[in-house]
Order: sequence, then C-alpha cells, then structure tokens
Amino acid sequence: MTTTTYVPRLKTHYRDVVRADLMAQLGVTNPMQVPTMEKIVINMGVGRATQQASLLDSAVADLTAISGQKPIVTKSRIAIAAFKLREDQAIGTKVTLRGDRMWEFFDRLLSVAIPRIRDFRGLPGRSWDGHGNYTFGLTEQLVFLEINYDRVDVPRGMDITIVTSANDDLTGKALLDAFGFPFRKGEMPASTKRSKKQTKKKSAAQGNS
Repeated sequence: MTTTTYVPRLKTHYRDVVRADLMAQLGVTNPMQVPTMEKIVINMGVGRATQQASLLDSAVADLTAISGQKPIVTKSRIAIAAFKLREDQAIGTKVTLRGDRMWEFFDRLLSVAIPRIRDFRGLPGRSWDGHGNYTFGLTEQLVFLEINYDRVDVPRGMDITIVTSANDDLTGKALLDAFGFPFRKGEMPASTKRSKKQTKKKSAAQGNS
C-alpha cells in the first residue's frame, strides 16, 4: 500500500514553475541562489487590552483560526504613563509560520483573503525593508473565511511580514510577482529610488572631480 505525501499547492508551484522562471529572470544558474519564502509573521496589536483584557483573548482566538497555529502574546517593553501602559503588560499577539503552514496561509491569503478586501486597489509596492522582506497591513480580520462574522466583537487589523531569502528588495519583489502578488501598478521598493539617487550623487561627484 502506497501513501501519498501532502504538499501545499503553492509550494509545488514554486518548485515546478516559479523557481525555473526566476532562474531565467535573475540570470542565475544555481537553484540554491533563487529566492524563496522563509517565514510569514502575523502581528495583531490590541492596545485596548490594557483596559479590557477580554479583547486580547478574542484576538488570540482570531489569530489562531486565521493561522492554524497557537500565537504568542506580546508584551510592552517600557511603561508609558500617558497611555496607562505598564511595563511587561500584554498588548498584542503574534504568530510565526514556517514550512507547510506558511505555504498554506500564503495560498489562502492570495486566493481568498486579499480578493475580499473592500475597494481593493492593490497593495503598496514600497513597503520593503531593504533586505528583501515585505510588510503590509490589513484593516480587519473578516477578510479571512476562518473568522465567524457573528462572533466578531470588534474589527482587528494586523501587519503581515513576508520574510524571504532575497538579498535585496527587487529580488524579493520578483519572487512575490512570480506568484501574482497584487502590487499597485508602477510602485517600486523605496530602496530602489534611494540607490538611484546615490548613483546620481556619485556620478556627479566624479564628474566634478
């Protein structure tokens, strides 16, 4: 009797299609040089939890349903009297996805959640950190089908960071573009503009010398 090993759909798509396309696009010959996703971090801040602790419990439940993994509770590092915030007080929840769970979440994000965003006009193409990692925000958890609308107490936004093995933002963007990630047309990573300005300054300085 043979058993079939489950492999997430987009993981298979990456191995069979995306990797070869990126090798040609980036001009690399070693498959190990092709960027891939390493992890996805979902962070949900619950500032009002300092006044109402039950909000944090609901946030943890929502993030567990969305990610399929138990999140951790994040705590404040310092006390801020103006916000009635004490040191080491619970203020949010976070989960880090790797392996098959990462690929499964990425699939649901692309095929289900993002298309359900109201008045969607594309995700910002400038939200890169300079090292090939992309972060964007969602304003509410209801875009995920795992959330029961009737049980939602308050809308909760979240930040999602896609960490890649790319060395720069353009290579990281090429990876997400290969999956059809819906960036706004014409928007490029901010680091690209900075590098162009630096190149122009160097050229001008060399010309004046």
